[in-house]
Amino acid sequence: MSSQVRGGTRWKRFALVMVPSIAATAAVGVGLAQGALAASFSVSGQDFKVSADKLDGQNLIQYGGIAKGHELDPNGKAQAHPVTISGFSNAKITNMCQSLVTPTPLGPITLQLKTGHKGTPAEASNIYLDVAELDTDAEFTNLDIGVAVGDESHKTKPQAGTVSSPYAFSQRADRAILTNVKQKAWATTAGTFKLPNLKLRLLGGDQPCYQDIKD
Repeated sequence: MSSQVRGGTRWKRFALVMVPSIAATAAVGVGLAQGALAASFSVSGQDFKVSADKLDGQNLIQYGGIAKGHELDPNGKAQAHPVTISGFSNAKITNMCQSLVTPTPLGPITLQLKTGHKGTPAEASNIYLDVAELDTDAEFTNLDIGVAVGDESHKTKPQAGTVSSPYAFSQRADRAILTNVKQKAWATTAGTFKLPNLKLRLLGGDQPCYQDIKD
């Protein structure tokens, strides 16, 4: 694969968006050995699911990282979760659903959030997604693969505290359009996040935004 691709590029149902050299577990191990991966804060002991009809993001930066945290059990051990960190200067998200299933003595409870479903998308600025799994259709505009994460030409800079080596692998694009998005994530941060027509519900049982996808 060429280290640089210009123009529109479409990948069908790609995993973690990244090329195999960064998505594979072995590559994550190499990154750790180089001191390239770090976490910006301690994540909770639960991942969460997000689905959306469309995510239209500007100035993508994408690189490998580690989300550090603990098990849900307060007596549990520290955990380290390999993630792909995707940053956008601005992103519009249509028909977004976010769900978190929590075990309780009475059975599982689902916290479900829906927004951007009445014609006005949710909109975020300076947003970073720490993603463990992603299934989607994707289209990139002006895609560069293999750029050093610390390269000064990045329009969206790496998230503070997540990169130890400026020479770690990353990719970038002027625009990324993701459709039929289904992802598991450990964290999301944003400078601003506008959520029109927000609906927050506490539901009995295991009711995620989508069921796990079998390969």
